[in-house]
Amino acid sequence: MTHDAGWPPLILANAPNGATRTKADHPALPITADEIARTAAEIAEAGAALIHVHVRDRAGRHLLDAEAYRAVTAAIRAEVGDRLVVQITSEAAGRYQSPEQMAVVRATRPEAVSLALREIVPDAGAEAAAAQFFAWARAERVLLQIILYTPDEVTRYHALKARGVLGAGGDFPLFVLGRYTPGQVSVPADLLPFLAAAGESLPLWSICAFGPRENACALAAAALGGHVRVGFENSLLAPDGSRAESNAAQMRRAADGARLLGRPLADADTARAMMA
Repeated sequence: MTHDAGWPPLILANAPNGATRTKADHPALPITADEIARTAAEIAEAGAALIHVHVRDRAGRHLLDAEAYRAVTAAIRAEVGDRLVVQITSEAAGRYQSPEQMAVVRATRPEAVSLALREIVPDAGAEAAAAQFFAWARAERVLLQIILYTPDEVTRYHALKARGVLGAGGDFPLFVLGRYTPGQVSVPADLLPFLAAAGESLPLWSICAFGPRENACALAAAALGGHVRVGFENSLLAPDGSRAESNAAQMRRAADGARLLGRPLADADTARAMMA
């Protein structure tokens, strides 16, 4: 894919379901492997390069399970082949602790995984186990996305990276905008403190955001050289505050905005090369 060397292709990711939402929140929320696979096909057509996957148990609760992850990955691959990076979550969601989170990644050996820094390395006592885990993940060529909820966590990320706890190699930090604001509603200005903490040292970063300004936050990030994750995990709302039609509709809005900016979209292979 050709592109302006100063304007890297935009990695558009979709988070279609999350850990807690149900069809009572939105009837189009995908829960089963087949539903997630159909969503994968729709978002791939809309411009996505990556799908961020949560799975559930039979009671609909958030689940970290290697067999479930293998099943949903196989269903996605049957629909779209390699047209999407398949990223599993290691989110605790109040059910799991760091050793269990790392164990499911080892058991699954996914193409990509998201890891909340505060969950995987909660304190200094967790650093030795985390260092072993990150060394393993990098040796296995798992594509790593480190989730950072506050600007202070960006600073901590830099410190852990400098001391080798997170291993050598590329990461794909995700800034979570507005997680701790009233009503959990994000605005584009929420990005600025993260960028101030990051400085010039993060060549690759992404954002997710909550509420009706999710797309405005996505466009702000895209305009500033970052990458974007949108979808029903974070927002069920269209920019006008109405209920969004689907995950694919959310993706199309972000893709249309990127095109208006003049920024090309990354395909999955381009995203893999950028994240490696």
